[in-house]
Amino acid sequence: MPEGCSIRAIWILNSLDAVVFLQVTPSSRCGCGGEFRNKIVRLSRVNCLREDLRFPVVEKRWRGACKESSTDGGGLNDTVFPLLPSDSELAAAFVDRKRREGSIRGCGIRVSQSAKGSDSWVDDPITRHIIGIYINKEEEGDDNTNNNLLWPLVLHRKGHFSILVLPLAEPRHLKAYARLCNRSDCGNAVGVEDSISSILLDLPSITGAFMAAHAIGDIITGDVVEPEVVVNASPSVGGLLDSLTGSIGISSISSRAKPVAAPVATSSPSSSAVIGTVTSDANKTGSRPFDKDTLRTFISSSMPFGTLLDLSFPNIISIKTNGFASSDLPPSDLKQPAWKPYLYKGRQRILFSIHETVHAAMYDRDEIPDSISICGQINCRAELEGLPDVSFPLIGLNTDKIEVLSFHPCAQVPEHGVDKQAVMFSPPLGNFTLMRYQAVCGVGPPIKGFYQLSMVSEDKGDFLFKLRLMDGYKSPLTMEFCTVTMPFPRRRVVSFDGTPSVGIVSTTEHSVEWKIIMVGRGLSGKSIEATFSGKVQFAPWKPQTLPSSSSTFGSITDEDSDIETDGNNNSMVNVEEFLMEKMNKDLHPADLEDPFCWHAFNYAKVSFKIIGASLSGMSIDMKSLSIYPAVKAPVESSTQVTSGDYILWNTLGRCPAAIAATKV
Repeated sequence: MPEGCSIRAIWILNSLDAVVFLQVTPSSRCGCGGEFRNKIVRLSRVNCLREDLRFPVVEKRWRGACKESSTDGGGLNDTVFPLLPSDSELAAAFVDRKRREGSIRGCGIRVSQSAKGSDSWVDDPITRHIIGIYINKEEEGDDNTNNNLLWPLVLHRKGHFSILVLPLAEPRHLKAYARLCNRSDCGNAVGVEDSISSILLDLPSITGAFMAAHAIGDIITGDVVEPEVVVNASPSVGGLLDSLTGSIGISSISSRAKPVAAPVATSSPSSSAVIGTVTSDANKTGSRPFDKDTLRTFISSSMPFGTLLDLSFPNIISIKTNGFASSDLPPSDLKQPAWKPYLYKGRQRILFSIHETVHAAMYDRDEIPDSISICGQINCRAELEGLPDVSFPLIGLNTDKIEVLSFHPCAQVPEHGVDKQAVMFSPPLGNFTLMRYQAVCGVGPPIKGFYQLSMVSEDKGDFLFKLRLMDGYKSPLTMEFCTVTMPFPRRRVVSFDGTPSVGIVSTTEHSVEWKIIMVGRGLSGKSIEATFSGKVQFAPWKPQTLPSSSSTFGSITDEDSDIETDGNNNSMVNVEEFLMEKMNKDLHPADLEDPFCWHAFNYAKVSFKIIGASLSGMSIDMKSLSIYPAVKAPVESSTQVTSGDYILWNTLGRCPAAIAATKV
């Protein structure tokens, strides 16, 4: 079968494990050229939609491959059924898998309750996200029931919904996975034939299925937001024009999908327009309730006939709302990509924003190393007329620092060198994420030190912070703000006593907040040491009578529960998700052996923002950027680093830690 990202079917299940939306498919001709663009409105509203689970074009390719494979032998019919299940069969199989695996996602590793043929038998965490289900089919004239494997199903949980996307694979992939599910040994050794990794690497459609599942999840929960592009209002390489616009207080230019000059939102000169201010140029689509018509429009337009074209929700909605005029015809000598349905017209410029989020677990213990990681992305907004190509060298791709790297479909990326990589892309319309990556911190943690909390009585505790901020960091790195919060979700704070060496302190009913660096008083070019000791008094303890752990394990059976109990009262428990369930149900934490935080651990959380440069070393060589055909366009770039889950664990208490894998 030819390669590509093709989708066989999509299902959306609610919290009751019932199919609430069946994928709809276009029955008339469409493509990524002018014919598709001129028919898109009709494709979403008139005779192109029918209630059906499958994309007939992709399904025809699948059946043809099954037929060829069956003639080659190998017992395909004993493993996989060439037809898609009905919605009731799919729902029943999904519920059966949840019961078999012990949760919606499953454990992802082989445990004592795992059975041959199940996903957990494969013993790989990826099976929590790429699952297989068995469709029970009673053959006509036969009393026997055949369990037919449906795989690979990409599972994405968003809100109360489960999104299942079935990409096109080959029969040999299913047979290989079926063998893994019945293999006596476990694990996923690198380089072993028919390992789950080797199978998935041979399936490029898996990536597209994940992208489609996440896009659909955002739509049905109303969580659709364009990537943020931060614009520096100070003069840049744009010269005189940028100087003038910055001086009169132009803060941002709103996004428009139609091919017209973007209107400028002006404001009177004020302190907010001074040099160095940073403003947002993101266009937030906003929250929308689950609208089946909107979802049908998105699916039929973004993946006509099951082939992924453009998963940009703003583009699809703009096409539906505005349609096309006679002036929107694509150039006759160029092929217009699906991700750019309109050609931009107006003042030309290119904006880049590097956003990094730092996650850390700081222990200050000899036996447990600190953990720090960075998730980053490069967002772009290229307001360029026509269909130009933009190329630039990307700096900071040292393989010792960058662990994961992925690009937007519009990008072409050749093999990279030691620390530089040439990137060329044909930019879409509006804001988009050009690249995502995961990396290690190249300059050390921005906040390091320790946090201690000791209970001197049942309702009183002494605490101590000793932190060092921006140690080893030099200009232009600037910390705009830094706040440390001590959460006490299960205790009510009555009083507080203590004075920090720097900053101010405030309290809420369930937390103590220490603002070390306040907005407007940034820290740049130097490091500081901050200490804070004090006492905190809580309201008297009110013990509650709770069911035992065993009875609680068996009582959680709602749609988000990852605990299922069979008739013999044997349960397969995912401990992390069980504890989350207990927290969500607002149960008293007595069973968790700690009067403070969930998970029986106490911690402080750090929030901060750093601008000026990335912590991973990722940057764009602005001087080497080129546009073809050549055009004069100002280029701006900004970088910001924000905290994610940046945790200081109590060095005097319990703390969770992962055991590092040993290299063989």
